[in-house]
Parts: sequence; structure tokens; C-alpha cells
Amino acid sequence: QVQLVESGGGSVQAGGSLTLSCAASRSILDMYTMGWYRQATGDQRERVASINLGGITDYADSVTGRFTISRDESKNTVYLQMNNLKTTDTAVYYCKSETRFGPFWGQGTQVTVSS
Repeated sequence: QVQLVESGGGSVQAGGSLTLSCAASRSILDMYTMGWYRQATGDQRERVASINLGGITDYADSVTGRFTISRDESKNTVYLQMNNLKTTDTAVYYCKSETRFGPFWGQGTQVTVSS
């Protein structure tokens, strides 16, 4: 079992920044991949960014150049730095880990971007 706890969501104006954190209950080096997903009201959940065991990152086209995923292995935490936020970034953001035991999700954190 892996528990994931997201934090850092909130409300911000367009053009602003937020940093989300995802704290894992066990070493993130035990996980094949960790990623951030988001789900806007009425939409399907979509992948935003991911980082694999080797540290290779990948981003959705819609956030490339604005969002950065990173990790701190000593804190078992993955971050999502979000810059130049747009109203279309408004969603609940979820952290996900892929492990040998299967996928695990956090409870989500709301990000609201106003114009």
C-alpha cells in the first residue's frame, strides 16, 4: 500500500504560480513512475506530467514550458511547479504512483485560476 497526500492547491489569478506537493508514505524510489493528473468539472482525468525512476520527465503539450515536475527523494515527495497559470488549468489535481503493487492515487487538491 502507498498513501499519497497532495497539498499546495488554492486560488490564483491568471499568470500566477503555484507549487503542488505529493508526499508518499514510502520511498518514491520504490515506484516506477510518479505523475500528476488533473480533472476539470465535466471532463475526463488527464495526465499532466510524470517522472520515472530514472528521473526522466514527460509533460502534456498543454503545460509544456509552464509546469515542472520534480522530486525530493529524501522527503519522498514529488512536486509540480506551475507557472503562468491559465483559467484552463482550473481542475482538481491528483498525484499517482505506479508500483509493483499497482497504481495508487492521492485524494486530490483543487486549483482554481481566475481571470
